[in-house]
Amino acid sequence: MNLSATAPGPLPAPTPAPAPTAGRIPGNKAMWVGIFCEVTEFALMFAVYFVARAHHPEVFRAGPAQLSLLAGTAYTLMLLTSGWCAARALHAMRAARQAACLRWLVATFVFGLGYPLVKLFEVRWNLAHGLDGDAGIFVVTYYYLTFNHLIHVFWGLLGLIWVMLRTATGSYSAEDHVGLEAFACYWHTTDIIWLMIFPLFYVLR
Repeated sequence: MNLSATAPGPLPAPTPAPAPTAGRIPGNKAMWVGIFCEVTEFALMFAVYFVARAHHPEVFRAGPAQLSLLAGTAYTLMLLTSGWCAARALHAMRAARQAACLRWLVATFVFGLGYPLVKLFEVRWNLAHGLDGDAGIFVVTYYYLTFNHLIHVFWGLLGLIWVMLRTATGSYSAEDHVGLEAFACYWHTTDIIWLMIFPLFYVLR
């Protein structure tokens, strides 16, 4: 009897996960519309800053000395570390490591939450040193830009809570995690905007 005719052949190799499409924009169109609106909004606010600085150069040169460089540096470290954790979370999801992704997202939230907490202490410090709405054009412009940025950070933190819930319930996979990508794009945009705000108010003289 010829057994070779009935013996099973080799098992088929597992199908690999589909590679990302070349040139694909990460996230989704709705988030990129939001990012475009955010960038446009801050471009207009930066224009206000430079117009005010052009009219009051001495005030803006002296302005950074009134603010807490320690607070500005703390914001920068918090947001950069939070952004790095978000990138690690996305990398973990692409490798199908959902548990590791969730841990990185929690770290993203913890460092991101440090931003409004530091802001609370900085505002109290500012008010104690007379830096309120009547302290001049530099301080008014500073509050105008930084509080608008704070609102965008809050939106990002709310979105992050949703992304963490989706990750915890297994709604994302290595092949389908568009929501996580969209959040990461928004969060990195918010980081980049802060990296422009920080030197303008805390460093540039």
